[in-house]
Amino acid sequence: MASASVAENGTKKKQTIPMVIGASSLGTLFEWYDFFIYGTLAASGIIGRTFFPSGSETLQTLLAWAGFAVGFGFRPLGAIVFGYLGDRLGRKYTFMMTIILMGVATAGVGLVPSAAAIGVAAPILIILLRVCQGLALGGEYGGAAIYVAEHAPPGRAGFYTSFIQASVAGGFVLSLIVILSIKAMMDDTTWDAWGWRIPFLISLALLAISVWMRAKLSESPVFAEMKAKGETARNPFIESFTYPGNKRRLVVALLGVSAGFTVIWYTAMFYALSFLQGPMKIEGTTAQIIVAVAATVGSVFFIWSGYLSDKLGRAKVMATGYVLALVLLFPIFWFLGQQGSPALVAASARAPITVTGPDCAYSPFATKQADPCATLLADLTAKGVPYTRIKGADLSVTVGGQTLAAPSVAQLDGALASAGYDMTPDVPDGRRLVLIFFGVLALTFLAGLTYGPVAAILCEMFPPAVRYSSMSIPYHIGTGYFGGFLPFISSYLVARSGDSYAGLWYTIVVVLIGLPVLLWGPGRGHDKPLDGAAARG
Repeated sequence: MASASVAENGTKKKQTIPMVIGASSLGTLFEWYDFFIYGTLAASGIIGRTFFPSGSETLQTLLAWAGFAVGFGFRPLGAIVFGYLGDRLGRKYTFMMTIILMGVATAGVGLVPSAAAIGVAAPILIILLRVCQGLALGGEYGGAAIYVAEHAPPGRAGFYTSFIQASVAGGFVLSLIVILSIKAMMDDTTWDAWGWRIPFLISLALLAISVWMRAKLSESPVFAEMKAKGETARNPFIESFTYPGNKRRLVVALLGVSAGFTVIWYTAMFYALSFLQGPMKIEGTTAQIIVAVAATVGSVFFIWSGYLSDKLGRAKVMATGYVLALVLLFPIFWFLGQQGSPALVAASARAPITVTGPDCAYSPFATKQADPCATLLADLTAKGVPYTRIKGADLSVTVGGQTLAAPSVAQLDGALASAGYDMTPDVPDGRRLVLIFFGVLALTFLAGLTYGPVAAILCEMFPPAVRYSSMSIPYHIGTGYFGGFLPFISSYLVARSGDSYAGLWYTIVVVLIGLPVLLWGPGRGHDKPLDGAAARG
């Protein structure tokens, strides 16, 4: 299918497949850029310092990631609202509404005064704007994916919709490129004071481009035909749960598809970025460049896996990615740890840290810890150094062969420095930079293998009359709750355990759940048409 002619308002509009893919993908890229700007800056610490100051660096980080998670938490509601509109009014007009809401909300984040200026109103406003972003994103992805899939010729839906998947990664890359470019134009003081707001305000220009491009599109041919025949759903939300066979499909879409791939994706992008900048002490700009370049190069994996799913089947390609992720995630991160900060790794092996004391009432959520033991654990956690806890009668800290009885934070810092724990942000040498890049690229490969076929498999699962609602609701519950809360949960696991790699267990558990559910799914689908036959298979 080189072009599509669709009746709309009594006229015929002819549009090429490249135009369909380009306008849909570019709009999705811009919308995810808007959503990821917050997460990218949260990883650098500036969101926490500006809107969630707490006196505790760990709590500040957790609150910033909680704000990130809020946006994801509201994506399912956006999927319900805009999925209903998409199945009732059409694909085109719905994802026009979502992109306008996203652009305005994102610019709003850049205009909110700091907590130092307006107090508690600042975090409240940020949370409300994140809610708006979540609602918008809940309606965007389904509309763009379905729009492209319903224009795709038979047997090519995986390849064509993979550009939508790659554009999600492109939004993350664009957020990093814009941030790095603007940072390069000013000194650190200016950036921290107000320069970081510019990436949010740029979304207004991206919004104008997206609206202009999408206004040129016609309605999906599948929806236009359903509307002409009077076959659109009366209540898409209700019918998503009552359509024959849909309950099983919804479970597979939620746990087998959405939850599984999304934790791998966020581990490859946000967890990797946070890991490099935090525990590995790589200088922030350097870490962002590494991840941005790896994600850019790795975008080809998304398109390749979509193409591969047209030949071999969606579930088979995704399941392969799940198995590889289970086997390789820990080794890849151990490799990144060795190359990211070999001096810290060597110091940890040579002079391991052991905290001995009574029950420590350490809480990552406390602004001030309840006892000296908890205070020491909070300090070690904030530094990102691993430690082991042993219960004992008296408080002491052992760093290698040196034992300090109830040390102050200053004494502990001195002992760590003497043992070789260098906390200064580091710029790796050329060899290490290349190795770290390939480590992150390997993570991007896992993300691409599992994410590339997602749009096609979800579109093919559900009948066209309720397709927008049926795929959007489980997708955004899966990605919103399992993926959106990953940075927060992973950071909490690291904070509680003292193990920089502990957050990976969350990803492993979710993928272990998702793999058998994916294999329990509807089976073949890559060779099914999108006009309704898929729902009967």
